[in-house]
Amino acid sequence: MISLAIQKGDFVKLIYTGTVNGAVFDTTDADKAQEEGIFDQEKTYGPITVRVGSMHVIPGLDEALEGKEIGVEEEIEIAAEKGYGPHETGLVRSTTTKDFKEKPHVGMRVTSEGREGVVVNVVGKRVVIDFNHPFAGKTLNYTFTIEEMVDDAGEKAQGLIWLFSGRDMETDLADGVLTIMLPPGITYDRRWLMGRGMIVQQIFEYIDGVNEIVLKETFTRPQAVTETVDTDSGEELSE
Repeated sequence: MISLAIQKGDFVKLIYTGTVNGAVFDTTDADKAQEEGIFDQEKTYGPITVRVGSMHVIPGLDEALEGKEIGVEEEIEIAAEKGYGPHETGLVRSTTTKDFKEKPHVGMRVTSEGREGVVVNVVGKRVVIDFNHPFAGKTLNYTFTIEEMVDDAGEKAQGLIWLFSGRDMETDLADGVLTIMLPPGITYDRRWLMGRGMIVQQIFEYIDGVNEIVLKETFTRPQAVTETVDTDSGEELSE
């Protein structure tokens, strides 16, 4: 039996678990997330679809996918430069307690000028905030398995949609027209609004046979509430 190595540009289904200093910080395995106390009810667990070489995962992991075989579990170590980058002293800022609406404390998450940071020290009225990624400057370890290749255009599109919006959506491709079925109310989803342009761009760039994309949002009329009369009490009841 001949095993074909994964090449740059292939779409694959990937499962992985990432650790830092022996502690799991990210995984596609719901059971493992539960065990490690990092389970997120709003996250969809299971294999993710990525295009190898397109930085859909951190650089070190993306590079490691090329040349690997389907179904084989791999273990790799990723230096900070190929992970979340070095820890930059320029991203550690000092401010005062008067800039906070509530009393600041170590570990508090803050947002300033569109960047998220964490309070790392409070001395008197001075507050030190680190705007580096929590894993900047750290060596990461991953175990991963490429479960299978993805050849279907619809599945590829669904994978890109999930990567940039965090949502599962149904798609239909016919005569070069890809229709994406949008869930009602998605126009209020900030992540979707930010990722929509990237989804469209990458579908056109990476998926052959798509000449047009239709974003279809459908609403269903709410069921009317009917009223009946309780003959014993004479009261009106809503159904």
